[in-house]
Amino acid sequence: MKKKDQIQEEISTNMQEDSADEFIFDTEKEYKNLPLLVIAGRPNVGKSTLFNRLLHKRRAITDPTPGVTRDPIEETAFINGKPVRIMDTGGFKLEREIGTMEAVMDELVVEKTLESLKKADAILFLMEAGIVTGEDEEFIALLRPYSNKLITAVNKCEGGRLEEEAWNFMRFGFKDLLFISAEHGDRIPELSEKIVSKLDFSKVEEGSEINPIKIAIVGKPNTGKSTLSNRLTHTQASIVSDYAGTTRDVVEGSFEYQDKKFMVLDTAGIRRKVKVKENIEYYSVNRAIKSLDKADVVFHMIDAQEGLAEQDKKIISLAHDRGRGIIFVLNKWDTQDQDRKSVKRAEENIKIMFGHMSFAPVVCISALEGKGIKLLLNTALEVYEQLNRKIDTASLNTALKDWVTAYPPPASRSANFKIKYMVQTSTNPVSFLLFATRPEVVSQSYLSFLKNRIRSDLGFDKIPVQLELKASRKRWEDRER
Repeated sequence: MKKKDQIQEEISTNMQEDSADEFIFDTEKEYKNLPLLVIAGRPNVGKSTLFNRLLHKRRAITDPTPGVTRDPIEETAFINGKPVRIMDTGGFKLEREIGTMEAVMDELVVEKTLESLKKADAILFLMEAGIVTGEDEEFIALLRPYSNKLITAVNKCEGGRLEEEAWNFMRFGFKDLLFISAEHGDRIPELSEKIVSKLDFSKVEEGSEINPIKIAIVGKPNTGKSTLSNRLTHTQASIVSDYAGTTRDVVEGSFEYQDKKFMVLDTAGIRRKVKVKENIEYYSVNRAIKSLDKADVVFHMIDAQEGLAEQDKKIISLAHDRGRGIIFVLNKWDTQDQDRKSVKRAEENIKIMFGHMSFAPVVCISALEGKGIKLLLNTALEVYEQLNRKIDTASLNTALKDWVTAYPPPASRSANFKIKYMVQTSTNPVSFLLFATRPEVVSQSYLSFLKNRIRSDLGFDKIPVQLELKASRKRWEDRER
């Protein structure tokens, strides 16, 4: 078992590497009819490592523990210059401890993997150099109907290691085998050529650049995040189970609503540190938190039956600090009294716990029954529009003058300051820069007053607003001249 500080160091390294590579798809073009490559095999043969290698970034969690990947994860990659949709699947696991929740999860993972094989245009069956296991043999038998779209590779053959033993897989009638090392990159170019030759790119259509509205679904475990994600995307991409901690990787999906494109990021449940015991869960929580950096709007899921907890505060503070649009989603509302008093009482409880975020909308839904979804998406569109609203400097300072007249700064000599002007410095997140004399004496209460007026008067009433201070003795009119 790795020590926590070692794990945190690896997480920090992963985050740095991710941030360096993820710009590749920031301006991703829209591609239609992309061929799908599914990577399959038993647990711990290196599927996620190969998935990351083909993507040129750390997307899937990799760990020596068997069965890390559960939900199928899809990403677009360019292999030898060709756009391909790649899917990493959970391991095909036969050995199970009957009667345990882990055995139930293994069964669900296998079902998802088998479903993925049916829709694949090509299947990359990955094996491990060494002993041929019963799981290998069982999976090979299941792959017989897909022999025409099969690519076979044996992993962990770095530097020719165990190649002699790897030839034992030929007895199963494979036409050819590639001996690779996903971790070290051995013979990945040859594998890439094989993948491209197996896929049909004749139907691929290149569109314009796309910037979908990115929704991160976050919250404690077992609040219905995956159920909502599946509901929105009209798929069963995320495994749904009462078993807390089912989702580990961030599962992405997409859909359209009112002619707008959306991307959904279904994240792992974020628990308190003292309850996070597995190495894998550290990585899962890290990926969930990182999804906030990519998101425009955050759906914070709350179980209406359980209510709020201190952990909800910590999750929301992470989103608030990043200036993300936040919607409190009260899920499983079908289990509560369906009257206005219940809704009002639930909203009041949220306002009490999140006093500084009274602006954030609260929407009651039932992800399982599909109730409240339209209202949720309409609210998300409204929040997104506010996140991208830009106020011209002249209008902003006209409003600022009215606010300062209505609530002048303190007159005492020790606390006196003058507001000079304000500019909007960014959208999504929305940020303003306020120029004042003696900014060090401007009180938080006065800044809160200005933030509230920005929200109420300028149309930012549903999102967080960041306001910074800077020293200046020039008025805006003088500065412009």
